[in-house]
Amino acid sequence: MAKTRGVLLPCWKRVIPLLAAMVLTGPACTQNPPSAAAPPPAPAPSESLATSVPLPTSPTGTATPTSGTPAAATPSSDPAAVLTGIPGMDFSALSPAARRELATVMSDEFCYCGCPHTLGACLKGHTNCKHAKRMARLAARMVADGGPATEVIVTLSKYYASFREPRAQLKVDPRMCQGDPKAPVTVAEFSDFECPFCGKARPILEGFAKKNAGQVRFCYLPFPLSMHANAIPAGQAALWARDQGKFWEMHDALFEHQENLKPESLPALAKSLGLDGAKLAAVLKTDQYKQELEGFRAQGRSAAITGTPSVFFNGRFYDLGYEAEMLAHSLEDELEWRTNNNAWSAD
Repeated sequence: MAKTRGVLLPCWKRVIPLLAAMVLTGPACTQNPPSAAAPPPAPAPSESLATSVPLPTSPTGTATPTSGTPAAATPSSDPAAVLTGIPGMDFSALSPAARRELATVMSDEFCYCGCPHTLGACLKGHTNCKHAKRMARLAARMVADGGPATEVIVTLSKYYASFREPRAQLKVDPRMCQGDPKAPVTVAEFSDFECPFCGKARPILEGFAKKNAGQVRFCYLPFPLSMHANAIPAGQAALWARDQGKFWEMHDALFEHQENLKPESLPALAKSLGLDGAKLAAVLKTDQYKQELEGFRAQGRSAAITGTPSVFFNGRFYDLGYEAEMLAHSLEDELEWRTNNNAWSAD
């Protein structure tokens, strides 16, 4: 996917879109960084969608569906005319350029409800279709953040296809999980303690998990990258602290001191948590926990991840970015899919 304004790029080889309330922009960590010009500085948080562009409003009532075939987009000199006349939806807050991109999405992409109509036609002809409205709001958020229609269509297609694809079978450690073990959705994150993008995604993911504690169990899976010199020692420290009953305390401390994770600095970090720093120092001089770390890495490779952070909802790869509202949107979809035995509910 091409570069999009206001995105968080991950460590290693892949690009993960980020539509965050705090806009996070930066180059990807690659094992063989290309010689390219430095990206422009990140925009201020006030430039994010969450604070600057109102989202389309939801319908306040249920309109009566029109008879016959769904209405097609009316030809017009203004391509964005396809966005008008949709019951309960108002896209006037979008910029003219964003409206043009959204109009292309509406005309070219099909509704994921399964009907044989474009998203625009479904919105106008099947006014009871909640799926079309959800899809339209998702697309509107993406174009508002600067995504061109071509990218938005690809992202939407991949996102909805991911529900039908085989799920990754991930083995998590309960000691490295937060939330109710019986929660209907397990959100698993492959992460590297020295990856700056993991550090920036961390508070968003943890805040999302805490807000939805009744429905989400959040689990951490270490995936130390070879490009980060201190990733393995940091991973060893985390697993050692887990065995002392303080995984999450060490997890937080490692991210809070992300710029100083040299092995010689970790014993003091352990001591600050009430742990025996000398014992950790001795562990770091051995291969203890390295085999277990490799086991987590093997899980990630089996799940075909290509960078960190990489997140899965019940084994389904998630690729919408790390804004709380996007995570919540995917949670709602996952709950619907699970409740209806791996299918979308009928409109």
